[in-house]
Amino acid sequence: QVQVVESGGGLVQAGASLRLSCAASGNIFRINAMGWYRQAPGKQRELVAGITSGGSINYADSVKGRFTISRDNAKNTVNLEMNSLKPEDTAVYYCKADATTYYTSRRIDYWGQGTQVTVSS
Repeated sequence: QVQVVESGGGLVQAGASLRLSCAASGNIFRINAMGWYRQAPGKQRELVAGITSGGSINYADSVKGRFTISRDNAKNTVNLEMNSLKPEDTAVYYCKADATTYYTSRRIDYWGQGTQVTVSS
């Protein structure tokens, strides 16, 4: 199995910064991609930023220029630096690892439990 654990959420004022961290562990053969998603109350979960094992990155338009995703392949970790936060960034942020384990060649998405980010105006 694979465990994904996020940390770093909190309550901040608009304009502030936060750093989210995520670590994947377990019987991991390979992590193909990692990403951050968020879900606000009453809304669908959406991609915030994703990064492949080769370093290709994509961002949601709403966070481009403000958020930066980075990854340490050796440690199976991914971080999200969030700057110039806005109230509309308020959501539960989830980390996802697209991984292959030693037990199967299938790629499976593993999700963390989520961390709350609240931005006050």
